[in-house]
Amino acid sequence: MATTSIDLNCDMGESFGAYKIGMDESVIAYISSANIACGWHAGDPLVMDRTIRMAKEHGVSPGAHPGYPDLMGFGRREMNLSRDEIRSYMIYQIGALQGFCAAHGMKLHHVKPHGSLYLSAVANEDVARGIAEAITAVDPDLYFMALAGQKGELVAGIGKAMGLKVIREAFPDRAYTPDGTLIPRSRPGAVIKDPAEVAARALMMARDGAVVASDGRRIPLQAQTLCVHGDTPGAVDLVRQIRQTLENENIRVAPFAGGR
Repeated sequence: MATTSIDLNCDMGESFGAYKIGMDESVIAYISSANIACGWHAGDPLVMDRTIRMAKEHGVSPGAHPGYPDLMGFGRREMNLSRDEIRSYMIYQIGALQGFCAAHGMKLHHVKPHGSLYLSAVANEDVARGIAEAITAVDPDLYFMALAGQKGELVAGIGKAMGLKVIREAFPDRAYTPDGTLIPRSRPGAVIKDPAEVAARALMMARDGAVVASDGRRIPLQAQTLCVHGDTPGAVDLVRQIRQTLENENIRVAPFAGGR
């Protein structure tokens, strides 16, 4: 089904201390939503404050990007946590970013779990419920990002059952398995770096509601937002070409609204 607008989001604010990660200052000019690290997998209070200020200056909708407490592994290693632990850890991180939003006169817009936490929720009901319960407890008006396609139905269903506004997300710079989930980053070809290929995949997702999986199969997914990772090499070129390609096809880039 064709669409006339779509959100373009990026994971940001992932520098910390003396370490710089991503090209946030350049990427933010091309996106409509930012998922901002909350200090556990990446980020720190100064980076959070700076990234919120930058989002405000560019008219970009700020979202919390909470992850596992795994700074060494960048939140990309699975952790065996209870549902209550996940709920409390998410409340802690979402609340921290919400505070910086308030300090800059902004409203937190959405929540997108990070890395291994995001992927764990796809198949683990306790993880998905812990995240959804945290969002509901902090602010039930927040949007909840879930993986687009059949593999995201567990997360989306739990979110909707709790009354949350669920937004489906697809990843033009990541390779997909035939069953519709993301290929682990440890495997060759998991991250797509060619701007033309990434832009073509973004257009297919936005216009056709589909993606080509690793085996060449075309699989359906209806997405309201597309993600480009800010730490991908050449992220600025990727997001610039995605936006130009979408706008050339009369698809407007704008923050998501509604949810279902």
